[in-house]
Amino acid sequence: MEAVECIKTRMSIRKFKPEPVPKNILTEIINTAQRSPSYKNSQPWEVVIVSGKKKEELSELLIRLLEEGKVPQPDIPEAVSWPADIAERINETMKKRGSLLGIDLNSPEIKKKSKAANFRFYGAPHGIFLFHDSSLNEWSIFDAGLFAQSLMLAAHAHGIGTVPQGFLIDYSSEIKQFLGIPESKRLILGISIGYPDAENVINTCMTTRVETGRILRWVE
Repeated sequence: MEAVECIKTRMSIRKFKPEPVPKNILTEIINTAQRSPSYKNSQPWEVVIVSGKKKEELSELLIRLLEEGKVPQPDIPEAVSWPADIAERINETMKKRGSLLGIDLNSPEIKKKSKAANFRFYGAPHGIFLFHDSSLNEWSIFDAGLFAQSLMLAAHAHGIGTVPQGFLIDYSSEIKQFLGIPESKRLILGISIGYPDAENVINTCMTTRVETGRILRWVE
């Protein structure tokens, strides 16, 4: 797939087919993502892919914590407020997705169901977790974001869908303990990955982008 087309057609997938992706393809995707730039070529990212029975057990653990009402303690705190123009974009996206599904995504009950769907990896056969050493600063978080984007584009080029999920780091300590990751590591992001279920209506929701003129300024 041509690079610009890959960037423009990638989208977040929220319903997957159960068929697993072969390990050699997942490995190739990670190998490609390793070509991402990083500060001083530090390459701070670390990757864990969870599949099969262990993924199901992790889902059960996360949903149990949700049902017990455990307060999320992600290694990277969730944003609590947004500037007005950004909040407007978020609200528009939520309304569009909610309208497509015929639900109110701001309803507390729906929000809880949405989290549970996240914790089930939207039915994907694999979950990817990105880590780095917790001693690293914001530059390394930025680098991990570049790695995540490269990973998702590489997957899309293979016809494989992904969705980056902030909710998947809600219970960072419990996830690290489950995966055997030292507490000295920072859990940055979770990504569900698998073959998209093209027939599911949720995967028809392509988000919009603001006009380039709103975010671009020329100084000449």
